[in-house]
Amino acid sequence: MSTSDLPTVDGTDRLCVSERAQCVPCRVLHLRHLPADVSEQEVLAVALPFGRVHKLITLRHKNQAFVEMASEEAAVAMVNYYTSAPPTIRNQPIFIQYSNHRELKTDSLANQRAQVALQAISAAAVHSGNMASGGEGRGFAPGQSPVLRIIVENLFYPVTLEVLQQIFSKFGSVLKIITFTRNNQFQALLQFSDTVHAQHAKAALDGQNIYNSCCTLRIDFSKLSALNVKYNNEKSRDFTRADLPSGEMEPAAFGVALPPYGAAAFPSSFHQHTGMSMAVPGSLVSPPRVSLQVAPPPGHSVLLVSNLNPESVTPQCLFILFGVYGDVQRVKILFNKQENALVQMSDGTQAQLAMSHLNGQRLHGNVIRVTLSKHPVVQLPRGGAGQDEQTLTRDFSGSALHRFKKPGSKNFNNIFPPSATLHLSNIPSTVGDDVLKDLFSSAGFTVKAFKFFQKDRKMALMQLASVEEAIEALIALHDQQLDHNQHLRVSFSKSTI
Repeated sequence: MSTSDLPTVDGTDRLCVSERAQCVPCRVLHLRHLPADVSEQEVLAVALPFGRVHKLITLRHKNQAFVEMASEEAAVAMVNYYTSAPPTIRNQPIFIQYSNHRELKTDSLANQRAQVALQAISAAAVHSGNMASGGEGRGFAPGQSPVLRIIVENLFYPVTLEVLQQIFSKFGSVLKIITFTRNNQFQALLQFSDTVHAQHAKAALDGQNIYNSCCTLRIDFSKLSALNVKYNNEKSRDFTRADLPSGEMEPAAFGVALPPYGAAAFPSSFHQHTGMSMAVPGSLVSPPRVSLQVAPPPGHSVLLVSNLNPESVTPQCLFILFGVYGDVQRVKILFNKQENALVQMSDGTQAQLAMSHLNGQRLHGNVIRVTLSKHPVVQLPRGGAGQDEQTLTRDFSGSALHRFKKPGSKNFNNIFPPSATLHLSNIPSTVGDDVLKDLFSSAGFTVKAFKFFQKDRKMALMQLASVEEAIEALIALHDQQLDHNQHLRVSFSKSTI
């Protein structure tokens, strides 16, 4: 190929716009479907994670660009990665393939200006991160890693591996993700191609909510420098290796258990039905809230609760307990088998959340089992039903005690598994610690510790003797009247005293 055939941007370029993806691998890559006013910085953000960029040409009038990488290996890695995870610029998908051209000619005035911009941006990228370990920007700064450890708190809606990839890929190339559960919290390890991108993602997303008022991201750097993913499935993914099998991930490899909790407890098809659109920060300087406005998803909203203590259980107690994880609409204790009950939540997500937190907990001395029911709704008794049967079924759809009926409620921030420590709120200023301790003690509960919140004495923590006792106390004393117009609010806490 002669130099006269090489592309320029002065209007005389001889480009093959219909270049095919089967072109022979080379250092020059062809980018198409770019925004009309795309900047050099935006194009380089797509390429720099894979190595140094040698030359850059942007053809804004054709919505195209050409990038010449410093090595063919970097270009191959970039194409392989983006084949399975197509990149976007300003939420617009772009197409990348090998070019027919083996090098770029940049002798025009416009191209020379582009190269000056390229040198400045490349130098800034190298300076901000990563020549400490040598190589072409592929290392990481001392004490930091391209691997982030992510904890999702207030897990009211499921967070899937795909959701994490969609959020974090806005800040750079996500290579691998591993999800797991530890200490009753949904967590993930996520590896970027470069530490700079991990730094940007942490700065922008730490403390943000994925969904409105819930699913809060807590992000830190992992001590691992790389992830070893063996399987591509709903728990782990290597986006650079489409050839990996889908066998079950080995929990022992990470020293953690993987029970069906949080996102893993939800159907893998959940995200296909939510109709969600991701609102992800476009700026690292002043990121907006990461929030998804999602409608309640379809799915089974009725739970079957079995192995109940028929001598103690009532519709009211199940309403209070399951109401910690969603708005209970109806409860029916089966007349002919009163160790079983049906609990109807507002939607399928709340049912899944309640099931993942309450299945296997001890209530009234029995270890209860919570599963999805085949019934789509809980039927109310017919007019001819006896008094006993009517007493065993309650409609709570209009209850004032629903915790989540108000959008953005603070109760979204207090969704935790049952624990021995209770979170008390709505405490009147006239009520002291002795009154609250006596309230619980007189009800038969053993108070191990108590502490008011230092900055807000309307809230406190109370630690009881066991998780089972805390469950009983929440059922008995939630909505307890403390003065003429204030009622105690009780929920489970993640903290200890």
